[in-house]
Amino acid sequence: MLRVSRDLTIDENDIEIGFVRASGPGGQNVNKLATAAQLRFDTRRVTLPEDAALRLNRIAGQRMTKDGVIVIHAQRFRTQERNRADAIDRLLEMLREAMVRPIPRRATKPTFGSKQRRLEGKKRRSDVKAKRNTARFDD
Repeated sequence: MLRVSRDLTIDENDIEIGFVRASGPGGQNVNKLATAAQLRFDTRRVTLPEDAALRLNRIAGQRMTKDGVIVIHAQRFRTQERNRADAIDRLLEMLREAMVRPIPRRATKPTFGSKQRRLEGKKRRSDVKAKRNTARFDD
């Protein structure tokens, strides 16, 4: 069992990991070995709160299929073990982020002092620019 948060744990058997050939530089290793990990996780197997499910859908973006399966492709490292661990870490991070409820923003008004400082700065800048414009007479 992997602990995502205090309220959520997922079974390791729900995560399917396959290995495919990685792309990019790496010499003969790229052509011979299947080191890139492809993780598949069906979100319907886990009971998430409705709001967390919506956030997970938004966070996953294109990595989530229409069926609700998250597909993560990890190929940063040269070994299967490190790519497998990287894919699982990325999935857990995505689930943790989805479980956190955003704090609603409260609208506030600028203070009187901040308004005064802003207007004073504008006045100072205006004076500097106005002084550049003075007519000069050469005798």
